Amino acid sequence: MKVILKADVKGSGKKGDIIEVSDGYGKNFLVKKGLAEIATASGINEANQKKAAAAFHKAEELKAQQALAAALNGKTVVVKIKVSDNGKVFGSITSQHVAQALADMGFDIDKRKIKMEASKTLGSFPAEIRLMENVSAKITVSVEAL
Repeated sequence: MKVILKADVKGSGKKGDIIEVSDGYGKNFLVKKGLAEIATASGINEANQKKAAAAFHKAEELKAQQALAAALNGKTVVVKIKVSDNGKVFGSITSQHVAQALADMGFDIDKRKIKMEASKTLGSFPAEIRLMENVSAKITVSVEAL
């Protein structure tokens, strides 16, 4: 018996998969609990269209993130911070400061995607922006006195 899964079923498959199961397991467990529906020609066609649409959207998202990574790669972000008379920095530069500086440059990047070590001195430091799996950009953070 062929069924289309409506939810992830451990050991059987993920939501949207079309799988072959025994009649008893399909009717008495999967369909009865609402985890699957019996596969019909229209249901199979609809499931295949949903998978194709999801793959298309994922490819478009990947293309957009790669373009953003190319635009960011090699950029220098200037972050200004308050310092004392002898050059000691008050506080530290965190990913929040870098995200704000990137927003001022026109890039909307979440602070959790910026990987860097918190800096407590003036100068330039490398940082990595991980936009998604296998897509990242390397930038330079320049810390200057306010």
